[in-house]
Amino acid sequence: MTPDEEARHRAKMIKRKEVQDREVASKTIEKGLLIVNTGPGKGKSTAAFGLMLRALGRGFNVGVVQFIKGAWETGERLALDRFPDQIEWHTMGEGFTWETQDRARDVAAAERAWNKAQELMAREDIGLLVLDELNIALRYDYLPLADVVEALRLRRADLHIVVTGRNAKPELIEAADLVTEMTLVKHHFAAGVKAQEGIEY
Repeated sequence: MTPDEEARHRAKMIKRKEVQDREVASKTIEKGLLIVNTGPGKGKSTAAFGLMLRALGRGFNVGVVQFIKGAWETGERLALDRFPDQIEWHTMGEGFTWETQDRARDVAAAERAWNKAQELMAREDIGLLVLDELNIALRYDYLPLADVVEALRLRRADLHIVVTGRNAKPELIEAADLVTEMTLVKHHFAAGVKAQEGIEY
């Protein structure tokens, strides 16, 4: 770059920083967030567990309730088990719906998981709660949507909650503070590549 180009770039970045600083300074609210990770793409639960890692690094106590996934061993569970003083983890599902093939059992499992979630929501020591695949339980009407959304709305003011799973209900999206939709662009499964340790589980 020429000296004139460098000077123009510097002046542009100074203005940009001023705008950015004003924008950041205007944000004064601090509150617990309701976060929804949804969409057909891979990475919804993965993102939630990444956020858990950040929260653990900041000294949070975190809770996990898995609504659908059964008791199969996952890499994230093995890694996060190394924080026994900070994490309370409950795998409450009995596997995916096409595996159980028993709606009454699935409903009962979802109800148990929701009861556990409400128990953790009421605890003052939990700073972040991940409700993994709750969207799936709501999609199949295993739980009363209005009751769940209302309970999430009325959560403790400083409690962060992450809800994962595709097909998030519009009512939940409306109640959320942050919604991310994972978009499927390309997936190796379509090319015959199986689910692999360390990537899918």
